[in-house]
Amino acid sequence: MKKGKLDHCLSIEDLRQAARRRAHKMVFDYIDGGADDEKTLFENTSAFDKYSLMFRILAGVEKIDTSVTLLGQKMDLPFFCSPSAGNRLFHTQGERAVATAAAQAGVIYSLSTLSSVPLEEIAALTTGPKWFQLYVWKDRVLVKEMLDRARAAGYRALILTVDLPISGNRERDPRNGLTIPPHYGPRQVFEALKAPFWTYDFLTSAPINYANLSAKTSAVSLADFVAQQLNADFNWRDAEWLLGEWGGPAVIKGVVRVDDARRAIETGFNAVIISNHGGRQLDHSPAPIDVLEEIVQAVGDRAEIILDSGVRRGTDVLTALSLGAKAVSFARPYLYGLAAGGEAGVKRALDIMAEAVRRDMALLGVRSISELDASFVRKNTAF
Repeated sequence: MKKGKLDHCLSIEDLRQAARRRAHKMVFDYIDGGADDEKTLFENTSAFDKYSLMFRILAGVEKIDTSVTLLGQKMDLPFFCSPSAGNRLFHTQGERAVATAAAQAGVIYSLSTLSSVPLEEIAALTTGPKWFQLYVWKDRVLVKEMLDRARAAGYRALILTVDLPISGNRERDPRNGLTIPPHYGPRQVFEALKAPFWTYDFLTSAPINYANLSAKTSAVSLADFVAQQLNADFNWRDAEWLLGEWGGPAVIKGVVRVDDARRAIETGFNAVIISNHGGRQLDHSPAPIDVLEEIVQAVGDRAEIILDSGVRRGTDVLTALSLGAKAVSFARPYLYGLAAGGEAGVKRALDIMAEAVRRDMALLGVRSISELDASFVRKNTAF
């Protein structure tokens, strides 16, 4: 999609529809889908409907400061890009586009272990702050190698994703025959004909694979890949070992329980990302916004709390920040932009969210993120 048309996308939902029109069906469904009946996927966004924002008046909001500091790193905006795998599947520019747009927006970019561009290339691409996300591999030699490479490349913090011991039941993917690298059969060819711009990019670009791993990785489903490569036996003792190997700021991603948040901080993590993997793992998991306040009350004075999953509007960001989150993170909004229009689409997604945060802060009657507190939020009694 050309930049002029992207400018007509006024919301993340508009970008979602643009992504649906441009991308191959298996690609769009991979971004858009969740586990089982997708109840958690739906609840992640609809849960924000339970909260009203109590705006104040005559607050003098001509000048708005949207900046926050996260693990010692100042960001121009109170959100950042969550890690997501295989971005070149969505658009040939892949992780390069997201990292560049994040740097331009003045926010952290977090790169997935399962990136389709090497971590060293992304590290050298911009001077913007970057975090590295790690899955728990069965091979500890590989884990140490990944940590050494990320540290040497200048990634400032480690994100350990812990809610993927095995792959969730994402039924859209096997129905579409999705594998990485992509394998083409008759069904994929038929859908490719309906997505000519995506298909042209795919056919004229370098092969897609997990660039931080062997280039010879065979085409398998995500569920098979996770079963083959990731360590479902990883536990808290292993996490202690991992933190010792990393030796720097560390974030744990995929927490919804207070006791797990406490244990994570006792283990040595500096920040907790409340997340259910975007509704892609255990269906009927709680929406992160619904457990945010209790986790903040329990551990918010000892670690920085980040909310992930379900964020689509500036009001979602402000609700989470008012309830105690230090920042929010998201992937689907920028992935819709990426699938719709590459780097320009990612930039449009981040611009939409940035403009919404600034506008909604003024409407809420706050001049800086530090002014936000629970007095600005009321939970609706109907829920």
